[in-house]
Amino acid sequence: MDRPAALHDEDGYELWLRYRAVDDPRRRTEYRALIGGAGAPGGGAAMDAVRDELRRALPKLLDSAVPVTPDIPAGPALAAGTVRALAAAGAAPPQEDCRALGDEGYLIRSGPDGRILVAANTEPAVLRGVFHFLRLLQTQRDVRALNISERPRIHRRILAHWDNIDGSIERGYAGRSLWKWDDLPTKLEERYRDYARACASIGINGAVLNNVGAQAESLRGDYLVKAAALAGVFRPYGIRVYLSPHFAAPRELGGLATHDPRDQAVAWWWREKAQEIYRVIPDFGGFQVKANSENMPGPKDSGANHDDGANMFARALEGGGGVVLWRAFVYDAAIDADRANCAYKEFSPLDGRFRPGVFVQVKNGPVDFQPREPFHPLLGAMPQTPLGLELQIAQEYLGQSLQLVYLAPMWKEILDSDTFAAGPGSTVARVVDGSLHGREDSAIVGDANTGSDRNWCGHHFAQSNWYAFGRLAWDPALGAESIAEEWIRATWTNRPASVEMVRAMMLGSWEACVDYSMPLGLHHIMAEGHHYGPDPGFDAAPRADWNCVYYHRADSAGLGFDRTSRGSGAAGLYRNPLREQFERLQTCPEKYLLWFHHVPWNHRLASGRTLWEELAFRYNEGISFADAMVRTWERLRAEVDPERHRHVAERLAKQADHARFWKKVCLDYFGRFAKGGGRRGTRG
Repeated sequence: MDRPAALHDEDGYELWLRYRAVDDPRRRTEYRALIGGAGAPGGGAAMDAVRDELRRALPKLLDSAVPVTPDIPAGPALAAGTVRALAAAGAAPPQEDCRALGDEGYLIRSGPDGRILVAANTEPAVLRGVFHFLRLLQTQRDVRALNISERPRIHRRILAHWDNIDGSIERGYAGRSLWKWDDLPTKLEERYRDYARACASIGINGAVLNNVGAQAESLRGDYLVKAAALAGVFRPYGIRVYLSPHFAAPRELGGLATHDPRDQAVAWWWREKAQEIYRVIPDFGGFQVKANSENMPGPKDSGANHDDGANMFARALEGGGGVVLWRAFVYDAAIDADRANCAYKEFSPLDGRFRPGVFVQVKNGPVDFQPREPFHPLLGAMPQTPLGLELQIAQEYLGQSLQLVYLAPMWKEILDSDTFAAGPGSTVARVVDGSLHGREDSAIVGDANTGSDRNWCGHHFAQSNWYAFGRLAWDPALGAESIAEEWIRATWTNRPASVEMVRAMMLGSWEACVDYSMPLGLHHIMAEGHHYGPDPGFDAAPRADWNCVYYHRADSAGLGFDRTSRGSGAAGLYRNPLREQFERLQTCPEKYLLWFHHVPWNHRLASGRTLWEELAFRYNEGISFADAMVRTWERLRAEVDPERHRHVAERLAKQADHARFWKKVCLDYFGRFAKGGGRRGTRG
């Protein structure tokens, strides 16, 4: 492999589509011999995007001129197009190989005539196949005998932007909104297309433009025209626009006396609004709805229920292809005093009562995107209802954009968890992709971490979570390790030793964050409001379950929330064998120990350490890993351009400092309770 060329400052704007010359001389020579040119027949906007991407990428990656035309070149070349267009040019793969691809799948195949074919049934799918092929070149893989056939396991793969029309972002840590509503629809930023390119390259096919805490104004006609302008930019990249509606919009915009979903005038208002949207956005994806949660209006205001509201929207959208993503994030204390039980108790009795076209959108865990939670029990409790999984890419409780925390291992822990909903092997991934219950449509939603910062995500390494969400949404069976390696090679370096160093940092970062913040099942002990940093003693909120003391229950006897049959009963919401496993202190996995149990301070864990000793040990382990990341990154100074290296180094140093702060605050606070035998002989 060549020595690194002179490193020039980079700002991170190019994300993982940072096309740089292949630095392995053998691979570069091999690629040049295989790709003397490229042809992409077809006249649609998506094929224009294909040719544009090939013209961007191939000359840079191969460090040589590569002609890209609308025709299929003779000899060794890349040919990318729909099956129909390739057939017309005499270069199509066998029809039977393409039927199973559906509208979104693609194949990449080495032909006997020396051509490499990228074929699909639709133009946006061709573009996804081209991005896959370019990723092979970026990561310097062998492309001499390709036989790849891919189609997504989850149909709707959606980024949800919690962006407000004033440009602010709820839980946004990378600047202001990407969408310049005041400039739309007349001014279209180039950044919109680059956003669409990035999403398409990892398989994302939907974007919710506005915050789930929606404002009614976002449904006004002038804003719909603005949304339609964005939809026009995204369409060639296979990305559909969704909106979050304000449930009380019929009153606030329409002048009606009620927003009761059972009222015919309300239902008619939404039907007319849906038709208005379809007129300007014919491929409108649908509505993501937050209702009767955190002071948002909803059907329960009028004595109706969640199914009444969701079904009203589904009827309004019928015939246009849009769906309803009805969020299950509700925690009415009148339903249950334990927030972890509320959504289950509200939604599980409604199983089978939702119309076609409705997804109940369930967060990965039952509380709120905590650093570690057991999977949400609803994911194993609604066999007659399509469930969409909601993940948070924005690191609200995991260091935000100030800390390097790679989230793919956390998401894999959830996706690979067995719900036992239909016996062993009923993983969350199979619930979500529809295969467990024989559903054709499926959905997964990631709450975005993007913003107006030049590097999109605030922290250069936070880009990896946007990337990982897209890759796992396409195929939940992918490994966190392989996804990390792809991203590192496309974003930083292809040098094997350096790749391994960065990958080790990434793969250990989530567990380290759990250790130095909320280990052993601790949760929701962060500072009020901004949710950055610790405040386990906080007890001044207007409702109990907004207080940190509500969740850890520290007293002289022990620590943790009793969710067994003797406590809130949350362990009983899971199917056996999980129910029995979580119920017993002796069998509960230690990573969830304080989630399900109030544990005596002198209880000994598998390590032989008491709870107090183990708590101190975990905090120290997290700090040690944070310190190690600082040292590792310094060793990579010669591999990374100065600007990006400096940015990450500064943030890693702060991360290590914040890890120490977590330890000091938490051990000082919990130490007030863990007196006596639980603390004897320990080292903080």
